[in-house]
Amino acid sequence: MNKLVFPLPKDSDKVNRTVENMIKQRNSTRFSLLMLAIFMCLTASVPAMSYEEPEYTIIKKTDVYEVRLYGKRTIAEITYSEENSGFRALFDYISGANKGLEEVEMTVPVTQSTEIDMTVPVTQSSADGKMSMRFFLPKQYSTQNAPEPNDTRIKIIDLPEEYFAVISYSGFASDSNFEEQYKVLEAALTRDGLVALGPPMKATYNSPFTFPFLRRNEAMFALDWN
Repeated sequence: MNKLVFPLPKDSDKVNRTVENMIKQRNSTRFSLLMLAIFMCLTASVPAMSYEEPEYTIIKKTDVYEVRLYGKRTIAEITYSEENSGFRALFDYISGANKGLEEVEMTVPVTQSTEIDMTVPVTQSSADGKMSMRFFLPKQYSTQNAPEPNDTRIKIIDLPEEYFAVISYSGFASDSNFEEQYKVLEAALTRDGLVALGPPMKATYNSPFTFPFLRRNEAMFALDWN
């Protein structure tokens, strides 16, 4: 039986080189995309850690939680139903959806906006079927000089010194993770004879693009420390 032999094209070397270059280029592209994705995730993790945070002093530390004394601070707070998110309204407020700090006397409407630096954490709590979300304003702001929100649902509030019991955890800032953590905290407080003053509060510090194992989340209870 005669074997069929297909003659190689005269420019087979050129074809082989072309194929090899295409494979190398494809692998290089894949590697570049992978590195870009990793870089974006890592850079998304870092800024949150450099944001301004409310100042506090650690009063007590246990194997489960720590008690913090937070100083006076100012918040932008919105209360909303569970079906609607308040994050967009608060984010719009610090992004410029507010009335300017200076009054301008003119005969036609003038709109002004002031952008406010993002701070951490963003906190959430639930009571009586309503959700409350807070953005902490940079320390140079108070009710006296913070821009007035365009959204009337947003309230600017000066908070007094407060004690909080706090447990920190990584992973997704999901309701299930939060519930698991605040129940651990609640049990520890009961064990130690400490009294919580209200519902648990969830505090988140990172963007959704941060790797779960790099995220910083907290469950908090306001305390009757006196």
